[in-house]
Amino acid sequence: MVERSADSLSLVFRALGDPTRRAMVQRLAGGERTVGELAEPFRMSLAAASKHVRVLERAGLVRRRVQGRVHRCRLQADRLAEAQAWLAHYERFWSERLDALESLLAEESPDPSPDRR
Repeated sequence: MVERSADSLSLVFRALGDPTRRAMVQRLAGGERTVGELAEPFRMSLAAASKHVRVLERAGLVRRRVQGRVHRCRLQADRLAEAQAWLAHYERFWSERLDALESLLAEESPDPSPDRR
């Protein structure tokens, strides 16, 4: 598979599209972890975990620093904030649509009688 150069938001969503990487991001939200610690809950090899970390690094979600043979990872939350800002636009869109639907349904349905509550 040939990987094309993509914008940063696409890289973030692609990285978060995998449940293992989402779980790694969640764990990193609690603080710095080694690649081994990130691999542990999945019973995967360090090499497999490192591949996931590389995808997260490429997306700008994780920064890795090496101390001897130990690779430590830290969450870079600013990329998550960019994704959240993009999603917030659609949150407003759906909230407005749901509010309009609620108003329409309220107009069409009769008031419930006190006995039916």
